Amino acid sequence: MGLLSLAIWTPIAFGVLLLALGRDEQARAVRWFALVGALVGLAVTLPMYEGFQLGTAVMQFVEKSAWIDRFNVHYHLGVDGISFWFVPLTAFITVIVVIASWESITERVNQYMGAFLILSGLMIGVFSALDGMLFYVFFEATLIPMYLIIGIWGGPNKIYAAFKFFLYTLLGSLLMLIALIFLYNQAGGSFDIATWHQLPLSATAQTLLFFAFFAAFAVKVPMWPVHTWLPDVHVEAPTGGSAVLAAIMLKLGAYGFLRFSMPIAPDAAREWAWLMIALSLVAVIYVGLVAMVQKDMKKLVAYSSVAHMGFVTLGFFIFNDLGVSGGLVQMIAHGFVSGAMFLSIGVLYDRVHSREIAAYGGVVNTMPNFTAFALLFAMANCGLPGTAGFVGEWMVILGAVKANFWIGLAAATALIFGAAYTLWMFKRVYLGPVGNDHVKALTDINSREFLVMALLAIAVLAMGLYPRPFTDVMDSSVAELLKHVAISKLN
Repeated sequence: MGLLSLAIWTPIAFGVLLLALGRDEQARAVRWFALVGALVGLAVTLPMYEGFQLGTAVMQFVEKSAWIDRFNVHYHLGVDGISFWFVPLTAFITVIVVIASWESITERVNQYMGAFLILSGLMIGVFSALDGMLFYVFFEATLIPMYLIIGIWGGPNKIYAAFKFFLYTLLGSLLMLIALIFLYNQAGGSFDIATWHQLPLSATAQTLLFFAFFAAFAVKVPMWPVHTWLPDVHVEAPTGGSAVLAAIMLKLGAYGFLRFSMPIAPDAAREWAWLMIALSLVAVIYVGLVAMVQKDMKKLVAYSSVAHMGFVTLGFFIFNDLGVSGGLVQMIAHGFVSGAMFLSIGVLYDRVHSREIAAYGGVVNTMPNFTAFALLFAMANCGLPGTAGFVGEWMVILGAVKANFWIGLAAATALIFGAAYTLWMFKRVYLGPVGNDHVKALTDINSREFLVMALLAIAVLAMGLYPRPFTDVMDSSVAELLKHVAISKLN
């Protein structure tokens, strides 16, 4: 087994063992076993950074073996600078979620923890797959544990939210499956994604493929106007589900644009870039305005996620190195920041059992340590320099200005909305006098919650102050992708 196989199957094995052997009366042992599984899953990803070779765009840590011989399907894994960081990020967020859910989940603990561990392995599989069918299997399989997490441990409307999540993402993926089968036939019976990148496709074929992939990936990001499932799902999902959904699952769609849409249909990607840029700007500006009027904290952060992911797709489709690298950095940063925002809301919800902004006020008076962390994460969500939230957005804006001044200006003004809705929520929840008896009775975070907040705070500050390890890894792969997209494949 190579490192990537270990990263995929270690958490899945621990998750399956939890499902098979765990019982509610053994909840304490189940939690510790889940934590060990998550930590081992993270540990096996760490040697990859040491072994990753900079300055090359080739796939690394490659594993390939026959899987379904009849259809020439291979178990083919590998990562390059574009996909590398999402492997340790997924494992890290899983560790955080297991610790954060330690006390809040009291029923079916083994199934809850097992679902997250299995989901972690499946998401790493999506980022690592170099075979089209293997990618599709992992991509679709991630829906199952998340569907169960929402549907079993969610809020009052959990069944509605779970169905909406499943149907939206599944329907989009069916068109992608048709596209994969078409490419398989065009490549002479090969599911190898690298082979698909070299296919000489007609303009019509490229356009149809581009929109087939768009149907799957735009829903997953989610881009405006197919974003409506996300706020409902976030509101009903348990805190851990919201954190993983925002931090990792939304990135699967954005990653798909870089691995499939742009390199397989480069001419169509350039031709329809105006549409992608327009939809991204609508997400950044309009959805930012929608976030301002929300009364539910989770819903506000959910709309904030749509706006921040708009920066990602904007960066990709301006086709310059600053934009694409900025989009990738924004994906990683959003993983830390949005995960931290949702887990912060979870800390308050566990105590007051309300997500309504009006139910709080003056939390700083009773939870000063927690408020300090919440302020840092709010600043990062605003894009404050020195935090992870700044780096990617700044790179995308610079890239946008380089491509077209007015696009850059529109994206930059959107930062004002981000600051407005985030600070407005922070002011009403945390500042001022104690709002009511519930807030008066609050106790500050315990050592376990402090650990979760501290780990995320370190990640947010480290990436904001020294983003070079992230950008160095992706530079060569981004340059190779842009070079590939710039060369027309039309005869």
